[in-house]
Amino acid sequence: MSLVRRATSTTAGKILSFLGVSALAGLLVAGLFLPLAVTGGATAATGQKMIEQFPAELREEPVSVPSRILAEDGTELATFYAENRKPVELERISQNMQDAIIAIEDERFYEHGGVDPQGVGRALVTNASSGSQQGASTITQQYVNNMLINADMLRGEERLTISGTKTYADKLKEMKLAVSVEQDLSKEDILEGYLNIVLFGGRNYGVEAASQYYWGVPAAELDIAQSATLAGIVKSPNGYNPETHPEASVERRNIVLNSMLEQGKITQQEHDAAAGSGLDLDVHRESTGCISASQAPYFCDFVTHEILANDAFGPDVESREQLLNRGGLEITTTLDTGLQGRAQQAVEKTVPTGDDSGAGASLVTVEPGTGNIKAMAQNTRYHPEEDTDAGNTMLNLNVDAAQGGGNGFQGGSSLKPYVAAAWLEGGRSMYDMVDASQDHWPAGSEFQASCLEGGSTAIAEEWKVNNVIDDMKREMTADFGLYWSINTVMVNMAEELDLCDITDVSTRLGVHRADDGEPLNPANPSFILGSEEFAPMTQAAAYAAFANDGEYCAPRSLVSVKDTDGEEYDVGAPACEQALDPEVVAQLNETLTNIAHRNAEEAGQPDQVQEIPMGGKTGTNNSQSSTWYIGYTSGLSTASWVGNYTGLRTLADVPVNGTAHEDFWGSTLAGPQWFDYMGEAAGSHPTEEFRTPQDSPFDDPGSRDRYATGGDGTEPGNEPDRPGDAAESTPDNPDADTPSDSEPSTAP
Repeated sequence: MSLVRRATSTTAGKILSFLGVSALAGLLVAGLFLPLAVTGGATAATGQKMIEQFPAELREEPVSVPSRILAEDGTELATFYAENRKPVELERISQNMQDAIIAIEDERFYEHGGVDPQGVGRALVTNASSGSQQGASTITQQYVNNMLINADMLRGEERLTISGTKTYADKLKEMKLAVSVEQDLSKEDILEGYLNIVLFGGRNYGVEAASQYYWGVPAAELDIAQSATLAGIVKSPNGYNPETHPEASVERRNIVLNSMLEQGKITQQEHDAAAGSGLDLDVHRESTGCISASQAPYFCDFVTHEILANDAFGPDVESREQLLNRGGLEITTTLDTGLQGRAQQAVEKTVPTGDDSGAGASLVTVEPGTGNIKAMAQNTRYHPEEDTDAGNTMLNLNVDAAQGGGNGFQGGSSLKPYVAAAWLEGGRSMYDMVDASQDHWPAGSEFQASCLEGGSTAIAEEWKVNNVIDDMKREMTADFGLYWSINTVMVNMAEELDLCDITDVSTRLGVHRADDGEPLNPANPSFILGSEEFAPMTQAAAYAAFANDGEYCAPRSLVSVKDTDGEEYDVGAPACEQALDPEVVAQLNETLTNIAHRNAEEAGQPDQVQEIPMGGKTGTNNSQSSTWYIGYTSGLSTASWVGNYTGLRTLADVPVNGTAHEDFWGSTLAGPQWFDYMGEAAGSHPTEEFRTPQDSPFDDPGSRDRYATGGDGTEPGNEPDRPGDAAESTPDNPDADTPSDSEPSTAP
């Protein structure tokens, strides 16, 4: 309902002609409970001057209304409010309620013009003769006062015109506006506005929210006793709250019933029945925020961070938070409820919430071509009482620190496709031979890095690199080395390249550190083996470019945001750009799709899943505390992560979901978790064939026979015993007992 749609009087004439200056001064005395001695001509003259300075129009400000976060299909995920309010039209408020509020708050509501002289006179006599303090505010004045409070809240003003704090000027302004409002709005409009804005105890503003809260019924169905109870609360929302002060509430309710009887609104029989009844509360508490989300609480948390960080919703965080809690926003997001449900089932199946291992499991899905976040799940419970043993945490495992996450997780071998992409961009082929026999670099060894001062970076200490799989320190194709995730292949490839070319590729794909948002640092060559920490969503979005011919789209969660007036906020369109040449991606996909199909076989996936066009890569950090499987189809890109989110404590030989694994690789749980989820999810989204390279170096790109050879496609060799990750070298675990070495340290 619009409060005031046009300007009204610009002078004090309307009020003065209605009451007279001296009467207005008397009203002020009654309203403010000032001593009788302050009345008189001087007061009247002062009051007239003040009145002339006040606006005659009640400035329209939006009434506080809860905001809602919705999934893409309109499913409500969560509500946010400072005031629990559900505005309704007067026709949807029972006549009992209308009669009750008028009977106790303003019995001459339909007779006066905004200020009630008879009520003021009574208050004046009572205040002067008894020393008690009795007010004379009409429903219209109370409506104006509530609107002023609402406006102050929205403008962030500290002093509110609440009862007991009003000044002489406050009361004058309130009365002038009340008369103005009466001349602009109908009585029905005023009553409707009042019943939708007034506080009924707790955070329940408006009769509909209060009715639903206390009894679980709409305002249209309020009976006489319930209506009288709510009407009684208005005088003291805390003191007469039926939930916290039931005896006082009943006493006040019966006073309201007496007034209704005296004014002929109810019969004696109806009065007696209502007065003899109990409160019969059936409280329906409404929780606010992501803690009460129907599903996807961590995604909900991510969305709130997006709102609070976006200047489209206000100039600062405080104003954006006010808008979220009071602005009645309808926030439609990218979340797919079907995918979200499958993702949540998959992570809890992999590592149950509160598992004794303390391990975390997460899945996040990004749509290639849009960046839309379709699912975001983890096996912990979104709860403010941090208790990792019980699985409680507010930490979002899938996102950056600035978005509600932590410092991220070491990426391990999941970084190797970026090295391969730079290799291909340099005009090389995945069939080119790489001498992977070199496994150590002496102190002072330099790697080309043209973007750094001097054009290179030197390692300060000897760097030794090992592989998990034996007999791999030899010559082989780049394709073979990526397929079996051979560390020495990647480092030797990087030495042939410019490290800045590799970081340029990763930066174009949106890859950045989770803790500070900075891109990969070419000054430390160990980044190529995944020593840096990333958020799973970052990796899912980067790999989505492999699914979409090299087009990278920044992750996005907001589809549309509009307020109660239908005004739309600019949330932006998908932010996409061509990050890699389609031919480079096509050649890279020949290897990554073979990896994914091998992983599908190892995970025991049925034929229909194994036949889906898909690519992917595992990753494991040095301590085996962070494991990955990032895979994609043409329609969905998903990062699956399983690890220790409280530190670098290894999960090798630790019972996770009741089973201990001697070695804890990306293929141990993260890979099966991805297939458990995507095996069902892929069927509901596109799974088209990827682009075929124009000039593939392989006669049969889909054949995996070449991976059982010595690596050059001609000489027989030993097939690896364990087709898993290569363990990575990391900076934070020098005492690791896995078959790898510490990372290089670089000169300042």
